[in-house]
Amino acid sequence: MAIRERLSGNEAMAVAMRQINPDVVAAFPITPSTEIPQYFSQFVSNGEVDTEFVAVESEHSAMSACIGAAAAGARAMTATSANGLALMWEMLYIAASSRLPITMSCVNRALSGPINIHNDHSDSMGARDSGWIQLYSENNQEAYDNLLQALRIGEHEDVMLPVMVCQDGFITSHAVENIELLEDDKVKGFVGEYEPDHYMMNPKEPIGVGPLDLPAYYFEHKRQQAEAIKRSKKVIMDVAKEYEKLTGRSYGYFEEYKLNDAEIAIVIINSTAGTAKTVVDKLRDNGIKAGLLKIRVFRPFPAEEITAALKNVKAIAVMDKAESFSAVGGPLFTEIKAALYGVADGINIINYIYGLGGRDVRSDDIELVYNALLEIQKTGKTGETYRYVGVRE
Repeated sequence: MAIRERLSGNEAMAVAMRQINPDVVAAFPITPSTEIPQYFSQFVSNGEVDTEFVAVESEHSAMSACIGAAAAGARAMTATSANGLALMWEMLYIAASSRLPITMSCVNRALSGPINIHNDHSDSMGARDSGWIQLYSENNQEAYDNLLQALRIGEHEDVMLPVMVCQDGFITSHAVENIELLEDDKVKGFVGEYEPDHYMMNPKEPIGVGPLDLPAYYFEHKRQQAEAIKRSKKVIMDVAKEYEKLTGRSYGYFEEYKLNDAEIAIVIINSTAGTAKTVVDKLRDNGIKAGLLKIRVFRPFPAEEITAALKNVKAIAVMDKAESFSAVGGPLFTEIKAALYGVADGINIINYIYGLGGRDVRSDDIELVYNALLEIQKTGKTGETYRYVGVRE
């Protein structure tokens, strides 16, 4: 019997961590992720877990401590946001290249400067090529479910890579929603015990982690890392199917919302998908065949599956809550456009940058995007493909 509870997104993540009972949690506070280690530290203090909680002096040290713990054979977790994630940058690459399945809650927040503590996706999108698997969450329930699945994905013998579970700062992290929790024993049964094959504290197999890797071997190790990311696609779906049997909640690489017969559609990530769904419903009531594709898995990028889902749509707007400063579009847009190239070239596709620094995104803004798609569908002309919504020009 599932446990019905009312929790913020940060509380949900902390509760999931309590149920997992990791060996080590190392963290440094930064808004809006501070509550996750704060809540979890209370579980440690109350004796509800036997985790070694390491309060460090910076986010760089937090990831360093997680790397040391994971290399020693421990199950390690952390949480951070924005500039904290940026301070971890060097260690993100080391965690991934060392094949250490650390699990991190990333509460998405705008990167400085100027200093801004509110939500956009510039932090995790900036880390998209660091070698971490990335899962995104529309609401508190998805954040909780994604975190439980993340351990099984990252720790799988065919993967052994770190996983980042993202949710929108202040929007879901601090908003309280109804949520269904699994019982503690079911969580423990699902995630299992972490028993790595290779770790530094194994007296039967002395190894080094993170050694100097000269040209004779570095390339091969990068290829192995890339192959692990490819293999993670199957593992992600296998874990999702097992989780569905346990909870009844189904997850894939993405969610298709009224997309089956859609003629116009947007592609979006995280909480704004909820706002967009209400607009889709309104348009459908008016006889307009609108749809939505919400990305859950951004790394590995499910290019073939996304193309299959979008191939019959006539006009698409990809919405990015992050700038890539490429002068051609945001990070999600460039990935989607590349996936469609040579496979579904007849689709008109445009990009909208929105919501930077926590700028409100209203249903009216989303409706403007769909109206632009209707005009493109009518005329067959995309016009400017690199656009903004909700900004004073």
